[in-house]
Amino acid sequence: MTDALAALGVIALVASGQFNRYVSWAILIGLALALVVRESWQRHPALRHLDTGVLLVVIAVQVVRIVLTDASVLDVLVEFAAALQIIRLATRKGAAHDQQVIVLALLHLIAGTVLGGGLGYGLCFIGVLVVAPGALVLSHLRREVEGNYRQGARDRTGLPVDVPRILRSRRVVGRSFLAVTCLLSIPIFVFTAALFVIFPRVGLSLLLLNRGHTGRMIGFSGKVDLGAVGVLRSDPKLAMRVEIPDLPEPPPPRLTMHLRGTALDAYDGRTWTQSENFKRPTESDAGLVPIERYPDPSVDPVMRIDLEPIDPPVIFIPPNATGLRFKNRGQLGVEASTMAHRGPEGEFRYQPLDDRGLVYDVFLSRKRSPTFQRLSAADRRRYLELPRDLPTRVAELAQTWTRGVDRPADRARAIQEHLRTEYRYDLASPSGADPHPLDHFLFESKRGHCEFYSTAMAILLRAVDVPTRNVTGFVGGTYNRFGRFYAVRQGDAHSWVEVYLDGEGWMTFDPTPPADAAPKSELVGVWAYLRDFIEATSQRWDRHIVGYDLNQQVSLLQTLTSRYRRSGSSGDVALSRPRLLAVAAVALALGGGLLYWRFRRSRRGREESRAGAGRTPSALLATALYESLESAMLAQGVPRPPSMPPLRHAEALALAAHPLAREILTLTQVYLRARFGGAKLTEDDSRDFERRVKALRAADLRALAAGEIELHASS
Repeated sequence: MTDALAALGVIALVASGQFNRYVSWAILIGLALALVVRESWQRHPALRHLDTGVLLVVIAVQVVRIVLTDASVLDVLVEFAAALQIIRLATRKGAAHDQQVIVLALLHLIAGTVLGGGLGYGLCFIGVLVVAPGALVLSHLRREVEGNYRQGARDRTGLPVDVPRILRSRRVVGRSFLAVTCLLSIPIFVFTAALFVIFPRVGLSLLLLNRGHTGRMIGFSGKVDLGAVGVLRSDPKLAMRVEIPDLPEPPPPRLTMHLRGTALDAYDGRTWTQSENFKRPTESDAGLVPIERYPDPSVDPVMRIDLEPIDPPVIFIPPNATGLRFKNRGQLGVEASTMAHRGPEGEFRYQPLDDRGLVYDVFLSRKRSPTFQRLSAADRRRYLELPRDLPTRVAELAQTWTRGVDRPADRARAIQEHLRTEYRYDLASPSGADPHPLDHFLFESKRGHCEFYSTAMAILLRAVDVPTRNVTGFVGGTYNRFGRFYAVRQGDAHSWVEVYLDGEGWMTFDPTPPADAAPKSELVGVWAYLRDFIEATSQRWDRHIVGYDLNQQVSLLQTLTSRYRRSGSSGDVALSRPRLLAVAAVALALGGGLLYWRFRRSRRGREESRAGAGRTPSALLATALYESLESAMLAQGVPRPPSMPPLRHAEALALAAHPLAREILTLTQVYLRARFGGAKLTEDDSRDFERRVKALRAADLRALAAGEIELHASS
C-alpha cells in the first residue's frame, strides 16, 4: 500500500502537465525501477550510502539547470520532489523511511492540486483516499514490530527476525484488514466533500503568477507561410469545447463553425502577416464585451466555448458574434476578472490568469449578421494590395474566372467554385518549395492544403478589385454524445477568406473543398466512445471541481434553499411522501443487512474461538515446535510444500533415502501425536525436540552420507 500511495503521488505530478514529455517519461521509468527494487537488495553493504550519493547528484544537476539555463524554479523544485520520492523508494529501510515515503506522497498530491487539478489528478486523489488509511496503519504497525524486534534479534530457532515477512503474513494483513482500511476512505471522502462544498474557494492565480507554459498548451500561429508544412489533420489534441444553442435532434455529428482567431492583410508573395500592430483594452459593461455593438443577453443566443491553454492567448469567435462574456475559473468574486485586449483585424486576446485556459460566452446575432461591418476608404486600399513580383498570369486567371460577373459576391462565389472543383487537397504540396508558391499551385501542381486555397482566393479577388483578408482559426468540431458539446481539436485548425461586400460587411468564404475542410475525428468505434466519455468527464471535472468558486457555491445554496421551501409547501408534501417511504425502506433494508452481517460474523468468531479454545497446551506447543522443524528443513534444502501434509513429506524423504529422513520422520510423528493424538509434551520433551532440531540444522549432509556422523534418535 505504501508503494501504491507513492506511485499515485508521483503520477499526480506527472498528470499535472508541469513536465515536458521527456522528463515525464524519465520520472515514470524511474518510479517503475524503484518499485522493482527488493528490500533485501537495499540492505546490501555496498548500497549503504547510495541514497546520499544519488541525492547529491540530483541536487547538483538541478542547481546547474537553474544557473546555466532558463529553467523555471518551480519546474526544478517539482522535478526534485519527484526525484526525491524515487530515491527514497529505491533505498528505503524500515518504518521510518516508509513514513517519509507517505509524507512525500501527500506533498505531491498537494502540489498536483496547485499545478494541474485535471481529471488525471482526480483519479489519483480518489486512489489516495482508498490507499492512504491502509498505508498509514501498516506504517505504524511496522514501526511497532521493529520496536519489539530490534536489529539483530533472532527467533527461537536462531534465525534473524524477518519483519517484512511478518507484515506480509495473512495473519496480520488479511482480507478483513484490507476491507476495513479501504472502507475508512468513505467517511474521509464524505468529510472532504463537505469541506469542499461548504468553505469558500479562493483562486490559485497568486500561486501561478510566475509559472511558465507547460507542454499541455496548444499552439496557434499568428501568420501563414506557404513554404511551411501544412497542419497535420490527424492531431487529436483537444483545443476547445463548444456548446451550441438550439441544436436539432439528433445533433449533426460534425459541424462547420469557422471559429475566427486572427486575420492577416499583408501578403509578400510567400507569407501573410499583419501590417498594423497595436493593442488596446476592450470596452466592458456589466461583464459584457462588445464587438460591433453591445449584445442583448435577453434575446441573443449564447454559444459557450471552453478554450484550452493556447499560445498566443487568442479568443476565437464565430462569423456572426456580437459580444463576449468571460466566465470565472476558480476566482473569488462575482465580477469576471479576465482582462481582454483588441488588436488589428478584429483580433481579440485575453490576459492569462493561470495555465487553465479560458471559458467564455459568445452572443450571436439573431439575424446572422457578420461580425465586422465597417471599412474605411484608407483601409480599403490595404485589402487590395498585391505583391510586387506577382506573376501576370495570376491576375489574368482572376479576370478569366470572373469574366461577365459584375457583383463582388458573385465574383467571390465564382473563384471559390473553381478552386473547389479544379484543385486537389494535399498536405504535402510540392508548391511550398517553389520561389513563387501561389503561381506554382495555381498553374503547376494544382495541389495544396487550406492555406494555398485561401491565399489563392484572396489574391485572385484582390486582382479583380474585391477587398479580402486571410483568416486563421478552427473550422469546426465533432459532437460529443456524452457531454453534448462539439470537440474542436488542433487538427481542425484551418485557413479561409473574409471578403468585404458593400452594404453587408466582411463575409466568410471557404474555397477549400468541404470534404477536406471538415473535422476528421472518428465518430464510431470503441476508441471514439472511450474518447468522448473521457473528454466529457474531464469537462465536468474542470467545471464543477476545478472551477468551483464562490458563484457556484452561492448558486448551489440558492438551489437547495428553493427546493427546501418548495418541499415545505402543502402541494409538495404529498408528492414527497412516496420518496420518503422509499428512502426509509432502503435504509431499513441496509440496516437489516448490516445487523445480519454482524450477527453472522460474531457467531463465526465465537465458533473459531471455541475451536481455538479446544486446543490443549501440548497441541499449541507442538505446532510451535513443528514450525522450528520446518525452518530447519528449509535451511537444509528440503522444505515442505504448502500443499503436502507433514507425514507424507517425511515419508517421501524416507523413500528418497535422504540422510535426515529418519530424524525428520521421528520428529514429525512426535508433532502429530501431540497435535492430533492427545499426547502430552513435557518440558523435557520440548527441550529434547528443540535440541534435535538444532542438530538437524547444523548437520553436515556429506558427512552423513559417508557414515561419519550418526544421529541417534529416540521416540
